Amino acid sequence: MSDAPVTALSARLRAMTAARVALGRSGSGLPTRAALAFALDHARAREAVWSAMDLPALRTALSAWPLAEVGSAAPDRAAYIRRPDLGRRLAPGTVLSLPKSDLVIVVADGLSATAVDAHAATVVNALQALRAAPASVVLAERARVALGDEIGAAAGADAVVLLIGERPGLSAADSLGAYITWAPEPGLPDSRRNCISNIRPGGLDPEEAAHRIAGLLAQMKRAKTSGVALPRAVPITAEPGPGQIG
Repeated sequence: MSDAPVTALSARLRAMTAARVALGRSGSGLPTRAALAFALDHARAREAVWSAMDLPALRTALSAWPLAEVGSAAPDRAAYIRRPDLGRRLAPGTVLSLPKSDLVIVVADGLSATAVDAHAATVVNALQALRAAPASVVLAERARVALGDEIGAAAGADAVVLLIGERPGLSAADSLGAYITWAPEPGLPDSRRNCISNIRPGGLDPEEAAHRIAGLLAQMKRAKTSGVALPRAVPITAEPGPGQIG
């Protein structure tokens, strides 16, 4: 086979995916361009994991809604990375003061502050626009998924939506996940949550994600449950009008 068909096939494969395919070779190793791209993406992934959320920017972007801030029991980023259990609990002595709301939206750094800074405000604001009354919003530092259940229970909410930075890969360091739970309380198993993942421009558009979250919330409100017990009679892409999820 000549070099031309191989080059054309490589270009087609690279256009179809962000995965590392058809990188070529230089002798027995990678071409310089591919090696440098790998090093850059690896650095971006590390930065996403070790960075903190841009709290001032998030406060400004979410200033239209009732807002609170909390931290997990992990005292710093290093402890958070090494002790996932600490990220699932609120810091001792935390007092959560929020107006009564049927829904609490938690924005959590997780393992990618990059994703939260880039996409969380868009999802929150789009979801709030679908509601009859605003949901309370909580910014949670050094948080794991289960922390949302404790926050939702403390707020007395019917449901909690936790937006969290997903573990970055070498093709995407800005992927946001949404975990939605009806009747949140500490100690719930993962089977009680519904997840929408890969929220980012190269995956699921953030505004479309808000509509899917709204569809799930509407189903949960009707069924009074979430997770594996939630009936799937209505497509989760349904777009309820204002007031239908609140």
